Amino acid sequence: MNNNKTVFFAIGLLLIILGAFMLIPFFVQLLYGEQNSSFLISASVTAFIGVLLILTNIEENRKLNLQQAFLLTTLSWLSIAIFGSLPFLLSNLNLTLIDAFFESMSGITTTGSTIIINLDSTPKSILIWRAILQWLGGIGVIVMAITILPLLNVGGMQLFKKDQMSDTAEKILPKTREVTLIISAIYITLTITCGIAYWIVGMGAFDSISHSMTTIATGGFSNYTDSIGYFKNPKIEIVSIIFIIMGSIPFIAYLKFIKGDKKIFLKDNQIKGLIYILVISVLLIFLYLMLINKNYSFYENLRISTFNVVSILSGTGYVTADFDTWGKFPLIFFLFLMFLGGCAGSTTCGIKIFRFQILGSFMINQIKKLVYPRGIFSIKYNNEKVTNTFIYSIITFIFLYFFIFFILSILLSLNGLDFITAVSGSASAISNVGPGLGDIIGPNGNFSNLPNFSKLSLSFGMLLGRLELFAVLVLFFPSFWKN
Repeated sequence: MNNNKTVFFAIGLLLIILGAFMLIPFFVQLLYGEQNSSFLISASVTAFIGVLLILTNIEENRKLNLQQAFLLTTLSWLSIAIFGSLPFLLSNLNLTLIDAFFESMSGITTTGSTIIINLDSTPKSILIWRAILQWLGGIGVIVMAITILPLLNVGGMQLFKKDQMSDTAEKILPKTREVTLIISAIYITLTITCGIAYWIVGMGAFDSISHSMTTIATGGFSNYTDSIGYFKNPKIEIVSIIFIIMGSIPFIAYLKFIKGDKKIFLKDNQIKGLIYILVISVLLIFLYLMLINKNYSFYENLRISTFNVVSILSGTGYVTADFDTWGKFPLIFFLFLMFLGGCAGSTTCGIKIFRFQILGSFMINQIKKLVYPRGIFSIKYNNEKVTNTFIYSIITFIFLYFFIFFILSILLSLNGLDFITAVSGSASAISNVGPGLGDIIGPNGNFSNLPNFSKLSLSFGMLLGRLELFAVLVLFFPSFWKN
C-alpha cells in the first residue's frame, strides 16, 4: 500500500478551510439573533479533525502519484459532504442524518436538490451555509477540472492537459496551488459583480449575497421555495441568465483572455457550441410556448424560455415557472438538456458539450470513410489533433454515464418511486441539475418525501456525476489498491 499521508494532509487542510467558512453562518446567527450554536460546534469539530489529520500526516516531501490523486479527489468531496452536514444535523430543522448528508452532498456537488420543505421560514444561517457549500463546490470543480482530471485521463479530459503548466502527477499539489490563486481571483470577482448586480436590480443585501454564490456556481440553491420566481422581477432573471452563462464558460478561457487572447470567447469550440445550443433550445421552447401559452406576451414567453433553458442546460436548477404544466415536449427536451450539460472547466455539470462535439466529428468521419475508403481523415478540436485514445475515452464515458443513469433509475423504481420521478431524479442527480420532473421532485416539489435508500442512491449519483464517474469508480477495483 502506498503512503497516503499526503492525501490525508490535504484533506486536513480542506477541513480547516471548511471549518473557517462555518464561522460565516455563525456570525449570521449572531446578526439575526438565532439562538443556536450549531455552526460554532460544527466549526470546532471540523477544524479539530482537520488539525489532527495534518499533525498525524506531516511529511517533508509532499507528492502525489496517480493512485493517490484519484483517492484525494473522491475523499475530498466525500469528507466535505460529511462534515458539511453537521450544521444541518445540529440545526432546529429536525433533519435526520441521511437528510443532512443529502442536503450537504447536494450543496457541495452544486446539484441544488433539497429536502428542506419551507425555505421561506428557514434560518438565515442555514440559507447562507447552503450557498457557501455550493460556492465552494463551484470553485472546487473548476480547479479539479483544470489541474487533476486531465492528468487522470478521465473521460477525455486529458484533451485539456495542454492548458496546464505541468504534465506529471507528482506536481499536482504545486500546480493546484498556483492555478487556484488565479482561478479564485476570477471566481470571487464574478461573484462580487453578480451580487452587486442583483442588489442594483432590486434584491435585498442578504439575498444578493447568497444568490450570487449559487448563481456563479451554477448550483441553484435559493432562499425561497419558489426559487427566482419568488421575486417576480424580470431584471433579476436577466442578471441570473447573464451570470449563469458566465459561470458556464470554461474558466481557462478567462485566463487566456487575461493573458492577451482577446478573441478566445469567439473562437473556442466549447463556447461557440454552448451559444449555438442555447440559441436553438431557447428558440424551440419559445415557439412551443407561443403556440400553447396564449396568456403571455411575446416578451414574457421569450424571457421564460430563455431563463429555464439556461438554468436547466447549465445544471443550475433555478426555476421561474412550473414547466411540468407545459406538456410533454418540454419535459422530454429538458431531460435531454440535463444530460447535455455545459462546458468542461466551468462550474456546470452533465456530460459536457466538448464530448458531444468530438463524438459528432467522429461519426461524420466514419461516414466519410464509408464514402471514401482510401481517404485519410483526422479529427481536430480547437486546432489540436484528437487521437483515437481520446475518442475511445469519450465513448466509454458516455456509455458508462447512461449505464449508471439506468442503474439509478432501476434502484429508485425498486424503492417504490413512479417512472417519472425515478428517471428524472436519476438524471438530475448524475447531471447535478437540482429539480426533477413530476409532482414529487418537480419545480414545485422537493426530495424530502423520498425513501432513505433513494436519498442515499441519489447522493452517490451526485458524487459520481460531479467527479466525472471514473474518479470514483476506479476506487472499487481491487487492482487500484495494489502497488
